[in-house]
Amino acid sequence: MNIADYKGVWVFAEQREGELQKVSLELLGEGRKIADKIGVKLTAILIGEKVEGLSKDLIQYGADEVLVAEHPLLARYTTDGYTRVICDLVNERKPEIIFIGASFIGRDLGPRVAGRIGTGLTADCTALDVDSESKFLLATRPAFGGNIMATIACEAHRPQMATVRPGVFEKVKDESKHGNVEKVKVNLAAADIRTQVIDVHKELKEIADIAEANIIVSGGRGIGNKEGFKLLEDLAEVMGGTVGASRAAVENGWRERDYQVGQTGKTVRPTVYIACGISGQIQHLAGMQDSDYIIAINKDESAPIMKVADVAIVGDLNKIIPEIIVQVKAMKEDN
Repeated sequence: MNIADYKGVWVFAEQREGELQKVSLELLGEGRKIADKIGVKLTAILIGEKVEGLSKDLIQYGADEVLVAEHPLLARYTTDGYTRVICDLVNERKPEIIFIGASFIGRDLGPRVAGRIGTGLTADCTALDVDSESKFLLATRPAFGGNIMATIACEAHRPQMATVRPGVFEKVKDESKHGNVEKVKVNLAAADIRTQVIDVHKELKEIADIAEANIIVSGGRGIGNKEGFKLLEDLAEVMGGTVGASRAAVENGWRERDYQVGQTGKTVRPTVYIACGISGQIQHLAGMQDSDYIIAINKDESAPIMKVADVAIVGDLNKIIPEIIVQVKAMKEDN
């Protein structure tokens, strides 16, 4: 392998039923920074059937060019089909860096592509950087159960690959941006795909995507029990937000995992984050520390969350939260 032959940053533009997934748009924003830092093009890889119309959005979110692979066998995601297309393109065009969102699809696709082309993959990253001289990708991820953060470089193989969890980076859109769209040839037959999607059943769940919320009221072990979250729901409702939870609350069965904030949950960056009964260990802080405004309510004034909060309230949340609800309602009535 001649590493010098590999140039460019690629982002897998994940789409489902013709809708681009937000993690891919977030990755384009970060990929743009990295591509500019090492002086290369940023390319989005768009795979599916009749998806070329999504190319304009990918360019406006940062891509210099979009490679569109369309085929009836790519209408629904399959590991074999998508892996074949991406690996063929990698072997032909030799990118130096590939980013894939750490979604359910990305966590399946990334390792398969890395294994097929014989390179390394840093999974579930929460930070990305690149050395401008060596062009080594510096991918940071939680390790040892989230107790440390490890920064990993792939020095000997190309492309360098990383999957990145949703919500870590911000989307950046420039509606004036222009780029190139290229339809690539797809060499794919039914025999290449060993599994067949017979049908898709969607489960209807009233679960908000907390990564998109502007106001989040989160509860931790200090809430005490499952019933304690009713108070948080009342506060979230009056403020027009949604409820989150720490890992401890989820493991105790007080809230579903979809609502978990932290290294092993979701990364959020709301306008207001209210932490109720959460001590604020590093694993939780990593998932919410980029919030614009942090309010912490805790009996322990020395809890780590109190040090990062813009407003730290020491006291019993069962007395404090009802008073906040009263005050918010009063403000609404005055307005």
